[in-house]
Amino acid sequence: MFAIDIQDQILDKLNTLIVVLSKNGTIEYVSKSAQQLLGYNPQDLLGNAWWEVIRFSKPEGEEVKHKILSSFKNPSITSQSFENKLRTSAGGTKWVRWNVSYLNQEQLIGIGYDITDNKLNEKRLIDNNKQLLEQNKDITDSIYYAKRIQQSILQTQEQLRTHFENSFLLYKPKDIVSGDYYWFYEDKSYKYIAAIDCTGHGVPGAMMSMVANSMFKEVFINRNISNPSDILSALDEELEKSINKNQDASFNDGMDVSLIRINKINHELAFAGAFRSILISRGHEIIELKGSRYPIGFYSGIEKQFDTQFFSLQKNDSVYLYTDGFIDQFGGEKNKKLNKSNFKDLIGTIQDMEMNEQEAFLDYSFNNWKQNNDQTDDVLVIGIKI
Repeated sequence: MFAIDIQDQILDKLNTLIVVLSKNGTIEYVSKSAQQLLGYNPQDLLGNAWWEVIRFSKPEGEEVKHKILSSFKNPSITSQSFENKLRTSAGGTKWVRWNVSYLNQEQLIGIGYDITDNKLNEKRLIDNNKQLLEQNKDITDSIYYAKRIQQSILQTQEQLRTHFENSFLLYKPKDIVSGDYYWFYEDKSYKYIAAIDCTGHGVPGAMMSMVANSMFKEVFINRNISNPSDILSALDEELEKSINKNQDASFNDGMDVSLIRINKINHELAFAGAFRSILISRGHEIIELKGSRYPIGFYSGIEKQFDTQFFSLQKNDSVYLYTDGFIDQFGGEKNKKLNKSNFKDLIGTIQDMEMNEQEAFLDYSFNNWKQNNDQTDDVLVIGIKI
């Protein structure tokens, strides 16, 4: 008797049930732990009551019984495991994992473990995941909508070719939207191209690109400034007015800009860069014009100097404006940045190709270098041939 009492105490503490049933499905024994776990007197669950009293519906109990008995009609099956829910005397739910096996030739024994907490945690996890998926979908849908807005303000490759017939535009956002931005403009005397790398990438970068778009319109169209270095200074002023509403605080948003102006008559190139350079290819010589060490924005309250450099372009010269996404991409055998030197080598390699072929080759080279790595940053490369 003492041993039986100890056994029942252990079963209670372990939230474990023991049930013995005959091969015809009649319940012959239910452990006392049923009182603690389900709230029923074990004697009240004997016979066929087990399949009815603790079920949420009579068909449910019959289905479980049929499943157990039909499985053991197969001689190759000696045990089976399954989970089901039981109804407590208070109308609650207990989930139990059962291991059922032969006790002897005439009886089966089922050992059940309370897994209610696990099931609740599992449901909570599923609900949380569902909520996260729904939130992620909402966010993704919003970002795709932002992409449509960004694309509506971005000029197209066809528009670039109306200004520069022999040209290409390689534009590869890291995420759905991009912090890289470009601008083409033409007046009676000059053609302009700017490549802009805004702070960050993804949504923050894209929002800065929207700011850049309004700034460029203000400076080029409303203020009618033509000197590249003066344009950069004006952009710096506009950005501080747009971002830094509180004059007592500095701001850490900005953009790197390479800006060229080409004289329509004599093809003189004027360049100014804010933390960005350009490359000029003449034959197989690669010439780099370096920009100022100051970006647009970032440093409030200091005097910046942007200088205009001049270069006389000749027929078949090519000019390349680019952000740092291409050269900063990790990849290759040693998983290092591609770097500017290798980028210059690529530019030198493609000089005998048509501009659309140059774009395809640079795109292939980028992907070949990147391999299975994530894209490091937004990528923008603009090429024009005189």
